[in-house]
Amino acid sequence: MVGNPELVKILVRKIDGLVKCEKWIRGDDGDRHAVESKAEWWLKRLIGRTKRVAVDWPFPFSVNKLFVLTLSAGLEGYHVYVDGRHVTSFPYRTGFTLEDATGLILSGDISVRSVFAASLPLVHPNISSQQHLEFSTRWRAPSLPHYGVELFIGILSAGNHFAERMAVRKSWMQHNSIQSSKVVARFFVALHPRKEINVELKKEAEYFGDIVIVPYVDNYDLVVLKTVAICEYGVRTVSADYIMKGDDDTFIKVDDVMTRVRNVPYSMSFYIGNINYRHRPMRHGKWAVTYEEWPEEEYPPYANGPGYILSSDIASYIVSEFEVHKLRLFKMEDVSMGMWVEQFNRTKPVYYFHSLRFCQYGCVEGYVTAHYQSPRQMMCLWEKLQMQTIPECCNMR
Repeated sequence: MVGNPELVKILVRKIDGLVKCEKWIRGDDGDRHAVESKAEWWLKRLIGRTKRVAVDWPFPFSVNKLFVLTLSAGLEGYHVYVDGRHVTSFPYRTGFTLEDATGLILSGDISVRSVFAASLPLVHPNISSQQHLEFSTRWRAPSLPHYGVELFIGILSAGNHFAERMAVRKSWMQHNSIQSSKVVARFFVALHPRKEINVELKKEAEYFGDIVIVPYVDNYDLVVLKTVAICEYGVRTVSADYIMKGDDDTFIKVDDVMTRVRNVPYSMSFYIGNINYRHRPMRHGKWAVTYEEWPEEEYPPYANGPGYILSSDIASYIVSEFEVHKLRLFKMEDVSMGMWVEQFNRTKPVYYFHSLRFCQYGCVEGYVTAHYQSPRQMMCLWEKLQMQTIPECCNMR
């Protein structure tokens, strides 16, 4: 390859122990002053320094000079090398699997002379070397108690999300209430289209004892069935007083959840979460909902899917209606739950408790749940909670 742009990079955290490039800034030898000015601006933003500094980072490319670019896949993200020297790394997005990578695109003033592609592993590294290292009796789920479960937490996950599940096991699932079985947490996972993923999933489920495998191949339109399965497990297997639904990239502050449900009178039917009112279906774009799928102009009030809580009588109603084929199913599981709660509300009053601390996008200080948290962020949030009681976010990826 021949590269044209000469670049200065601003470096931040590490991925697989290698430095990540946060931002590339274009420049060249004839515009040294512009590069230094940009560097000064970054220093003022990051550490408040105003002193003029020299930029002497070596550029990875040179104009009209051949170079070898190597792209490798690690446990946490991609790593880029130029002529054998590490240049930058960037993380996978949450839930990314190597099966999602179908090609490589190069753009810009680059002339490609030759390409050599080595084979990718058949199994994502999350399910091979890392899985071998993480199998420890320390992370196994406690046995189910015969009675006395206050809260059941069902966590939606996917077959190839081993890293996400391990981060949950090693962070908030270590809470005393879960380890003492006053609170029970289980992952709900559907089958994966690839047989080898299912083989590893079965081994993981047998070892850790915290996975419920639902008997269908995973599909977005069928996620709602996992929610029904969570309700059924919560009311029939563990007979919990309260049922909570979360995602495998949601960090749950168990103490705050327990405080909120205990403050509600026991006889009261309730629905707690970040509740949306008068939301309208999107009729165009990637997430479009057709009139055949949802003919109404508005959705019922519903709590965002990353974290919400139900009283057990609502969960029991959902399971009973499902078994007699009276439960209306919609592909968006959180909207479906809002619809079911609305139906239950016709027979018995339901108290809706709305809180922005059940975060839909990311994390806010004082969170009850934090969404879109990477495995690294999960561990960071847990470590912070061990040192202080006030929940603080972790600004990393």
